Amino acid sequence: MAEKASVGPMKVPFQNATAQNQPVDKVILNEEQQKKYEALLEQVKTWTEVPSSKGKEGTEDKGGPLTDDEKYWLTRECLLRYLRAVKWNEKDAEKRLMETLTWRREFGVEELTADHISPENETGKQLILGWDKNGRTCQYLSPGRQNTDVSPRQTQHLVYMLERSLELMPPGQEKVALLINMKASKNRSNTAPGISQGREVLSILQTHYPERLGRALIINVPFMVWGFFKLITPFIDPITREKIKYNEDMSQYVPKDQLWKEFGGEADFEYDHATYWPALNKLCDERRAERKEKWELGGKQIGEFEDYLAGGIPQGVGCPAPPVDESAQDGVDAVAVAEKLKELKVDEPPTVVVENAKENAKQ
Repeated sequence: MAEKASVGPMKVPFQNATAQNQPVDKVILNEEQQKKYEALLEQVKTWTEVPSSKGKEGTEDKGGPLTDDEKYWLTRECLLRYLRAVKWNEKDAEKRLMETLTWRREFGVEELTADHISPENETGKQLILGWDKNGRTCQYLSPGRQNTDVSPRQTQHLVYMLERSLELMPPGQEKVALLINMKASKNRSNTAPGISQGREVLSILQTHYPERLGRALIINVPFMVWGFFKLITPFIDPITREKIKYNEDMSQYVPKDQLWKEFGGEADFEYDHATYWPALNKLCDERRAERKEKWELGGKQIGEFEDYLAGGIPQGVGCPAPPVDESAQDGVDAVAVAEKLKELKVDEPPTVVVENAKENAKQ
């Protein structure tokens, strides 16, 4: 966690999740789900090209060979998220994955830079700060701090910040928490997004970031904005709708010392763009570089474990088993653990495997 300055509020992001931010145990795949995943993985491994959007006016043709960045994005958990989103239909999952790869190219997700997005965040209208009690990155949205007029860069801003939130997730977590304060601005009379922009953002989130929203907590909803939410609600899928909570005490979900004071917490944070923006991007650059290095060391595998990339487990799908640690005080055989992980395809949480290994060592 970032250290506070000796005097005054903190102005940089928290560095690491703590014991207060514990991801829930992963769901173990059943036999049928495992087979569907393996079938999808084998198909995705045959991909060599990403197509462009056909017949879409004004869209540059960005079709071409599958890149390393795209292979890196196609993790085991990514494939599973798309399978869950389409109720385990492999063909539908394959189609949607390819559509997202095309969208990411044409939207320019990997090409968005901190310098390009910087003007949108000068007032701190979006902020990444801390994690909720389940280890979800907290991404704050404060429409009352709006400082620009409607433009494509506003949507790019949201996507850019969401990508940074995903990079800062601790091992074992796949989702983010959106914390939205609809408190009105003193300087701008209308800070809510328009219906068309709202629908565009919803479409992007639901289509290209499936299974990524853990919860959305919205406070200070004024009467006029209720009309906006009512208009867009029909476009929100029922499962996502259930994750949205209005005007609740956010400290039920986020540790008070990591919850920004403006949202009812105790985190004494003041947004200073010149300090926060470079600190956030430096932290994300470091995390991204660490994960990319692990991915390369693991053999640049499609279907790599996200927990391995995040440092939660010691080896990836292509890594050799580690040597036996004869000096291990708890008696855990590292090779036995690795073999068990391989046997289970890490469908059982690693902590469970280790505990089982400990029990076997005692017997």
